[in-house]
Amino acid sequence: MATASLSTPASRIFSFSSLSIRLRTLTTAARATTTTTSSKKKQQQKHKQRVAVKEKRRTRSDREFELETIKRYGDTSFHIPVLLGEVLDVFPASKPLRRFVDCTLGAAGHSSAIIEGHPEMEVYVGLDVDPVALEKARGRINGVLDAPNSILKAYTFLENFRCIKSLLADVDETLLDAGIDGILMDLGMSSMQVNDPQRGFSVLADGPLDMRMDPQASLKAEDILNSWPETEVGRILREYGEESNWYSLQNKIVKARLQGGLHSTGELVDLIKSATPLSREGRQGWIKTATRVFQALRIAVNDELKTLEDSLYSCFDCLAPGGRLAVISFHSLEDRIVKQTFLDIINIESRDGDADMIEEEAQKKDLRKIRIDIDEDESWIKQMIQGFRGTILTKRPITPSEQEEKLNTRSRSAKLRVIQKV
Repeated sequence: MATASLSTPASRIFSFSSLSIRLRTLTTAARATTTTTSSKKKQQQKHKQRVAVKEKRRTRSDREFELETIKRYGDTSFHIPVLLGEVLDVFPASKPLRRFVDCTLGAAGHSSAIIEGHPEMEVYVGLDVDPVALEKARGRINGVLDAPNSILKAYTFLENFRCIKSLLADVDETLLDAGIDGILMDLGMSSMQVNDPQRGFSVLADGPLDMRMDPQASLKAEDILNSWPETEVGRILREYGEESNWYSLQNKIVKARLQGGLHSTGELVDLIKSATPLSREGRQGWIKTATRVFQALRIAVNDELKTLEDSLYSCFDCLAPGGRLAVISFHSLEDRIVKQTFLDIINIESRDGDADMIEEEAQKKDLRKIRIDIDEDESWIKQMIQGFRGTILTKRPITPSEQEEKLNTRSRSAKLRVIQKV
């Protein structure tokens, strides 16, 4: 009897075993949940830190966003001039602007607003390599010129801004001697270019692999993809697109040549999708990759970075004393060039000995005068960098306000930098 009382039924042993397994499972699950929650919190903290760092590197515009001004000088369904109010602050009505150049005319949103704000303007020059954009811009500029008592002479050219010096000499030989009071460069693509599938700029619309800003140019994106050396294709994706998956894309592009090559943006997008890991944020992953690839090809087709760097020096040389050069960039490669070139410009050392030392002392006095004028009249300038040849008025670039970003999502990456000649 005693032995029977000490025996344990098999069902009880099974229930205890099942309970133990369940407890272990629940404990493991709880630990996994805790680990996942902790990991998510760390990721969120890192994201906040990255955002904070980005905010420190720029100055978000605190200017009140004026929708009516945008509607007047742009078209919310067609083309919206980016940072329009901020550009008008750079070239305020309180400072005479008798000679002005818009190096990237586009739809003339910025130009028409600046012209109307400066009735004293005597010479206006607008440049663009896109004939469609230039035609629309001329219509808008002509509308502004109908103002009574206008003394303005306007010239528009189908030319790249690399030709600014020769074009100004053609307009009036005295322009380069007197100098230009203001120059604007908006390096972004207009909506009318992106929205036209035949131009080949759009990731989401099928069209030919063109990507030429100047339709008269010979090189197309199709030529690069189908005939350029494999290593050069890889370099373009790596350096101009800053694409981490460049090697895989390079190999797939070269393999595609065996099947006849790539001839449309749709074919290129399909190739990018096949080369983009599924773990890369789903649909957004391949779209981001495609955007970087299209950017890289567009830069290569139009030789944008070298042209920009050379033209920044030329534009600064064309400025009159006190004249300003304002540049709106849209990706890190452009902004890096603008930032570094501005620094190089203002700190170029003199070569002529004592005579230049005397001139430098005079320039230092001019810099102090500039500082006083700016502090009193222009609150948009937060921090400056002063040099012997000029003053960078934007130590950190100005970026769109939150209101502008909501209206025009394409403005999110825009950065405005300004330099003033001594």
